[in-house]
Amino acid sequence: MKFDIASHTSAPAAPAPQAAPLGVSDSAAARLAVILAGEGAGAMMRVAVEGGGCSGFQYKFDIVQAAEPDDFVIEKGGIKVLVDATSAPLLAGSILDYVTELLGASFKIVNPNATASCGCGTSFSL
Repeated sequence: MKFDIASHTSAPAAPAPQAAPLGVSDSAAARLAVILAGEGAGAMMRVAVEGGGCSGFQYKFDIVQAAEPDDFVIEKGGIKVLVDATSAPLLAGSILDYVTELLGASFKIVNPNATASCGCGTSFSL
């Protein structure tokens, strides 16, 4: 709570702005721009965390046309990525990246909260 000395009244403190639960790399934004352009106006990527996978949690990627009321909306380079309120704490500080490797290219979550992950990189534990 903030205290106003001049008038001796207390005023509620302004809420601190919430940080985005997920960052988006330049390569992920560029690849998403190409994918979403083929999905019609207003298309966005949803990134979620679900129970399951060989390590306990798994990442889920979907293309959607509308955001839900509790979604965090991350915008970069003209694209939008959505994260639901339940998944946000599990993704805090993470980066959505797009990587090209010898065996192919894919979206990848770099999650500093993960204590273990599976070999394919889509499942993790905390």
